[in-house]
Amino acid sequence: MTSSRIHPTAVVSSDAEIGTDVEIGPFAIIGDGCSIGDGSVISPRAMLDRNVTLGSMVKVGVGSVLGGPPQDLKYAGEETTVEIGDGTVIREYATINRGTAHSCKTIVGRNCLLMSYVHIAHDCVIGNNVILSNVVQLAGHVTIEDKAIVSGLCAVHQFARIGRHSFIGGCSRVSKDIPPFLKAVGNPVKLYGLNTIGLQRSGMPESTIRELKRAYRLLFRSDLNVTQAIERAETDLEPLPEVKELVRFVEASERGVVI
Repeated sequence: MTSSRIHPTAVVSSDAEIGTDVEIGPFAIIGDGCSIGDGSVISPRAMLDRNVTLGSMVKVGVGSVLGGPPQDLKYAGEETTVEIGDGTVIREYATINRGTAHSCKTIVGRNCLLMSYVHIAHDCVIGNNVILSNVVQLAGHVTIEDKAIVSGLCAVHQFARIGRHSFIGGCSRVSKDIPPFLKAVGNPVKLYGLNTIGLQRSGMPESTIRELKRAYRLLFRSDLNVTQAIERAETDLEPLPEVKELVRFVEASERGVVI
């Protein structure tokens, strides 16, 4: 079992839990209530403010600040947390704020890549294998599902949802929900068909992709309203799990979906 390597200029709370083979760089700060999993790396001048839990093999870039207080005027100092899953890489100068009383936690899943200057606000929930490119800015309560990709300089409105395997092009302003499996880009953001390349790379069968294309045309490119399109989907489309997921997402959207 390899001991951890903590630079003498780092400040580590006596309350923090440090796993094995952890590296903590010069002038890094590890605050109260923090837990760092085995094999993780905290780069120079990074800060885990308080109540941050890192899984194993997590990398935190230079100057990043995790677990800072939420930027929410309703926050009254309650004990809330940040949780980061195994294998996630957080690059330089990213910020991830703790939750509020609404959910008490901000969550980032496993094997995510958060590039430089990403901001994740309070109570966000990020799934597994998500990529957030440089300077993506998430407001509070945003949900991003597994394997979604958000390109650089995108801003996402509070309470918005971004579905599984979706792709959002650069410099987009996301003010409504982005359904799973689709591409979207622009300000205001608009849908541009299925994320075909991403789905093929993930190993999705061509037959499923074809049926999702039919679902896309029915839901977003027909003369039917949403209620009518959902009704038609029940009879006109094959009941594949992915098709049902797309239809359910649209049906359950509270902010409304991008079209």
